[in-house]
Amino acid sequence: MSIRAARARIIATAVVLAALPALSGTPAAAAHDSGVRLDFLGERELPNAMAFQGTTVGGLSAIGYDAKTGAYYVISDDRSQTGPARFYTAHVDFAQGGALKGVELTGTHPWLRPDGTAFPPTATATAASAASVAPDPEGIAVDPRDGSLVWTSEGERIVPSDGPALLGAPWIRRATTTGAYTGQLPLPPQLHMNAQEFGPRKNQTLEGVTFTPDGRRIVTAMEDPLYQDGADPTPEHGALTRITVHDAVTGAPLTQYAYPLEPLFATPPAGSTDTNGVSDLVALGHDRFLVLERASIFSDNNWKARIYLVDLHGATDVLGRDSLTDAATRPVKPVRKTLVTDLSDVPGLSRVDNVEGITLGPRLPDGRRTVVLVSDDNFAAREVTQFIAFAADGI
Repeated sequence: MSIRAARARIIATAVVLAALPALSGTPAAAAHDSGVRLDFLGERELPNAMAFQGTTVGGLSAIGYDAKTGAYYVISDDRSQTGPARFYTAHVDFAQGGALKGVELTGTHPWLRPDGTAFPPTATATAASAASVAPDPEGIAVDPRDGSLVWTSEGERIVPSDGPALLGAPWIRRATTTGAYTGQLPLPPQLHMNAQEFGPRKNQTLEGVTFTPDGRRIVTAMEDPLYQDGADPTPEHGALTRITVHDAVTGAPLTQYAYPLEPLFATPPAGSTDTNGVSDLVALGHDRFLVLERASIFSDNNWKARIYLVDLHGATDVLGRDSLTDAATRPVKPVRKTLVTDLSDVPGLSRVDNVEGITLGPRLPDGRRTVVLVSDDNFAAREVTQFIAFAADGI
């Protein structure tokens, strides 16, 4: 069947969550159509462990698009283990009718430290050298004003029972298109890594970043709740994580909002840490976003990825609040979210893997905006590096 024949028009189904339903797992109290429709345009996979310009391609965790040059930027979450912490440039080719024709990597660059050197791997302190913490690159976005980049690292949190903690702060950094460091944004104090159970959990911090279309705001999403904001999502309940809006010029945090995560879609094996979280977001306007939630039953290589339309308007500003669990005395109104599509329901999509990145691509001749996703294969043979494309109405 051709891609055009297999094209699936996904009419947004409705899921609107308030704070208590998100935390308790009770059904949504209301429903409405998001007005966003997605047409499946195709998918392409890169070969497993593909060699490219001296690197092993894998761990692709986020994608950004430069509308002025047509270039895509794709970040790898390699922590300087198979190669330096890095990103790739890519070309995504659409046919005249909109079908996804192909994806080609066009270059790669290491992320550079302020002194101009690449990041070494994480290492504990020895008698001869100090400890070093490599970044965990997860989010990437293109500044629409000048084409420069922002990227996020989840940092590190290793707290042994019999020794000193090894902590690496999450960050939002600015860089040139060749990876050179040009600055770092300040974080709200609640997002700083801590050896105590306060602040972010390991590997659940700054997962997504986007610019608003006018370039005036940088918006980030935490993957999962802070310790003090409650437990991670389980099959029985969802959770609240945080979206933070920064001034793109000064970097200062301006506002912050609670985002209601879905419960985990199935019951994992006993002792598992599988959960659901935000893996990326892309701005449609000042207050509207597409948000990608990704969940896993990792032992079964069973993934679920869902795209939501999110509106910040009317949500409680929680910037400066240490905890979101005191809603009885300090009510929290989360952002509004509506399901646009569950990738498991898309006819013609061969599989749903660890989909982690989302961006807006170019407009098609009929005026619809392309939406491009990328998956993180975790450098594992059983997973895939996958690019998925849709055409969107209503954005």
